[in-house]
Amino acid sequence: MYQHRNSAGGVIDLPANKVVCVGKNYQDHIDEMNKHFRSSDSAEPLLFMKPLNSLCALEQTVKIPDDKGACHNEVEVAILLQRRLCRCDDAKEAEQAIWGLGVALDLTLRDIQLKLKKAGHPWERSKSFDGSCPISSFAPKSQFQCLNNIDFSLEVNESIRQKGNTKDMLVGIVELLMKMSHAFTLDVGDIILTGTPSGVGPLLKGDTLRVKMAHHFDIQTQVIC
Repeated sequence: MYQHRNSAGGVIDLPANKVVCVGKNYQDHIDEMNKHFRSSDSAEPLLFMKPLNSLCALEQTVKIPDDKGACHNEVEVAILLQRRLCRCDDAKEAEQAIWGLGVALDLTLRDIQLKLKKAGHPWERSKSFDGSCPISSFAPKSQFQCLNNIDFSLEVNESIRQKGNTKDMLVGIVELLMKMSHAFTLDVGDIILTGTPSGVGPLLKGDTLRVKMAHHFDIQTQVIC
């Protein structure tokens, strides 16, 4: 069963809870996906959730379904909350709610998502399957000098596929937490995924992955079915 862990491998004394995600938070990814999805003029972040059973350790093998079409990578900076946020308008309060940061894959069944979007249906089935959120341990927030300048990347078979920096977010981490807290309460132990840069693509059985975030994480793993 999934448990939050710190970068030394110890268990963090916070409950495992829901995963709250944001789409369209990097302009280059928006441009990349516009050929599939109609663009939106909404100023509000596009939010969706993954359930507890989506969480698994990134350090283990990444398991993808073998009977549901293409499964795409989306590498993202992850935030672990240590305090409850409800309709928060105070940036300091929002930042103090952060326990630490990690890195995750928002695995996406792209063929299913496209069919659901075309039909005008919700697309949780493409994002919320068991194991759809492989995630690292978390480094304490105190180890980050600036939340708005964090490099992260994904290599597939030793080639860079995605590379981003939180400075390029359309909605920064603290503002994102405040906006999310006005849509619904964020609870202790919730994980926030903050969006993905361009470079999404299909993962295949046997692919080797290397996921990095600044000098905090450098994780190597493999895709299985």
